[in-house]
Amino acid sequence: MRQILILAFLGLFLLACGQDNKVKKVAAKKPAAKKKVDGAKVYKQYCVTCHGVNGDMGASGAFNLVESKLSLEERISVITNGRNTMTPFKGLLSEAKIKAVAEYTETLKK
Repeated sequence: MRQILILAFLGLFLLACGQDNKVKKVAAKKPAAKKKVDGAKVYKQYCVTCHGVNGDMGASGAFNLVESKLSLEERISVITNGRNTMTPFKGLLSEAKIKAVAEYTETLKK
């Protein structure tokens, strides 16, 4: 009788451990939720040196972002490919970060 109880306990234990493994595998397959990129944070890290906090500093020939009339697409293109003395960021920033920075720079316009 004691042997049957031990075998039943071991069987239930193995069954419980096996179920836990399946749950972990399913959870691991779910794609991680995409985080929204903080354009202001990226701007402060990469752009503030030349454009300034408010976008109107103009160091090293940087354009005044407060007065800029560029569309969002044009801003994305300039950030991606560079222009004049501005370095291209396509090898440094992801497309999502470039778009987030472009969107943030639109908020600097007056």
